Amino acid sequence: MSERYGFSLTTFSPSGKLVQIEYALKAVEAGAPSVGIKATNGVVLAVEKKFSSALIDAASLHRIEAVTSHCGLVYSGLGPDFRVVLQDARRSAVAYQLAYGEAIPPEQLVQRVAALMQEFTQSGGVRPFGISVLLAGWDRDTNRPMLFQSDPSGTYFAWKSTALGKNHVNGKTFLEKRYNEELELEDAVHTAILTLKESFEGQMTEDNIEVGICKQDGFKKLSPSEIKDYLAGIQ
Repeated sequence: MSERYGFSLTTFSPSGKLVQIEYALKAVEAGAPSVGIKATNGVVLAVEKKFSSALIDAASLHRIEAVTSHCGLVYSGLGPDFRVVLQDARRSAVAYQLAYGEAIPPEQLVQRVAALMQEFTQSGGVRPFGISVLLAGWDRDTNRPMLFQSDPSGTYFAWKSTALGKNHVNGKTFLEKRYNEELELEDAVHTAILTLKESFEGQMTEDNIEVGICKQDGFKKLSPSEIKDYLAGIQ
């Protein structure tokens, strides 16, 4: 029955669903595994970075990107869709900075990301984005780290820790066992890498994962040598 309504973006099925959004979520579930963990003193984002051919120059392709000096994004799903969302998020951040003279708070930024994604569920001639994103940021007003998720439907949530993409159910189960409220950033990085390792096929190296951290002094991606040190500590 749902296939009759799957070709139209703006028509609800009899069960009250927009079937195209379900297809978008399947693209997310087939995407690279990614993890977000909020610690007491920061946030960690980690993602698997594996490609279909060894000939691809993986060093030039990134799944974790900075939006502002204190916010970063990671995605699971379709890379081209992420570029559109990332560019819009950066434009929103610049517009907020120009309007108010201060950096955009993480919650304001994820609201704008979610609004864009929701807009693409109700307009003709477009389709829902085939990605879910995790946003890590430091809120200067409350002086605390924040972790948000935004889905193709335009829904967004605040999380303590979560996993997206392929094998996300196993990732969340692992995080439920390992996460605690007193987790500090260094331990959170180890936990994020271990979560990815739960479903990782082959040898995990500094070249096939990415890790980003957000602290009070800003957001940055870890260098391959820093990731290598963390990997050495868990093997």
